[in-house]
Amino acid sequence: MNMLTRENRDADRTQTDQFIVPPSSVIEGSDGYTLEVEMPGVNKDGLDISIENNELTIIGRRSLPKIEGTLIHHESRQENFRRTFELDPSIGADKISARIEQGLVTLTLPKAEHVKPRKITVS
Repeated sequence: MNMLTRENRDADRTQTDQFIVPPSSVIEGSDGYTLEVEMPGVNKDGLDISIENNELTIIGRRSLPKIEGTLIHHESRQENFRRTFELDPSIGADKISARIEQGLVTLTLPKAEHVKPRKITVS
């Protein structure tokens, strides 16, 4: 998996967040695109989606269950997810919607009205 490291500086302390670049799929339909991003362990509260300078950024922070007892073996990764996509001008950014279900983030990216085919009536 691809890793992305970002450094945050708060006052005198330095904290490094590590992110996994999650796998994604883009599907084109007649009215727009569907973007699916796999973020296992992320729920609605841990999801942050933003658009800035034509870049769509999706950050998923995992909520791992508390472990009671002694941990003998552990393979789950602690890192969170981050993925950025450049938006094409043909996408109506103000109408993007998102949902998450069982760790699959699904965004609907509708095509802007000016790029949709339209029929011109003849009078």
